[in-house]
Formats: sequence, structure tokens, C-alpha cells
Amino acid sequence: MSRINRALDRLEEGITLSFMAAATLVTFVSVALRYLFGTGFTWATELTIYLFIWMAKFGAAYGVRTGIHVGVDYVVNKAGPVLKRFLVVTGMLLGVIFTGVIAFFGARWVIFIHGTGQVSPDLEWPMWIIYLAIPLGSGLMCYRFLQGLTHFWRTGKVPEHTLGQDYGEEEVRP
Repeated sequence: MSRINRALDRLEEGITLSFMAAATLVTFVSVALRYLFGTGFTWATELTIYLFIWMAKFGAAYGVRTGIHVGVDYVVNKAGPVLKRFLVVTGMLLGVIFTGVIAFFGARWVIFIHGTGQVSPDLEWPMWIIYLAIPLGSGLMCYRFLQGLTHFWRTGKVPEHTLGQDYGEEEVRP
């Protein structure tokens, strides 16, 4: 399981970083061409939007994995141990349910869009490929919430770890 988790770690990090870099590069080149030569890529805005959608979905999964996802930590940290445990477990279960439902209905949407044969306006890419970000990203988030819940259940600690550290490993400090 550790190998799968490391592969998923690298996938979400790779997609997030490379798509952010690609979107930045495409936008920069398109703007530079527009201002310097009065021309540009007609498809640049569309591609940038799609890249940021994919980046956001996989970046959100990264946020859940690393414990940097938005949360109401003040209330949880001020609660007693029993209430804190209840709040963390409830929050993570709600995260599992929400992202699981989004992944399920996102997959149904992808299947529907695939059947319509729709393509994007400028790039003329099949829209079902674009919409795959929804079930894949939400499914990965659901898995990360389950992973975090399991970690919390075993250790009593909310997932906080450094890049490349597995949930089962303790951080080694010099």
C-alpha cells in the first residue's frame, strides 16, 4: 500500500506543479505575443482554464493529504479531547461523503458527456476528458480523507507531514 500511496503522492504533486507551470507559460507567451506582435493563441484562455481546473482538483487532494486544507482549527484546538475527536472524525467523514458523492456524480457526468460527443470550442478536445478532473480529483480527495481518518483513528493526530512522508512514518528531525 505504501508504494501506491507514494505513486499517488507523486501524481498529485506532478499534475499540480506541471499544470500550474504550463498555464503560467501559456498565458505569458500569449500575452507577450498579443502585445509585441498583435497576435496570440486563440486557444490560450481555454487551455489555461482547463489546466487550472485540473490543478485545483489535484491540489485540493494534496491539501487534504498534507493537512493544509481549509478548516476551522480554532474551534477544534480549543475543544476537550473527547469533543476534539468527535469533531475531527465528523469533519473527515463529511469530507469522505461529500467528495465521494461528487466523484460518483462526476463519473456519471463524464459518461453522459462522452455519449454526446461534445468537443471544446477552441482546442476541439473531447469534453469528457476535460470533465475527468471532477471524478478523478474528487475520488483522490475522498481517498485522502479516508487515509487521514484512518491515520487519526490509529494515532489521534490530524495528518500533518512533510513532502514525501508516508502516513505511517514519523518525521525524523535532526
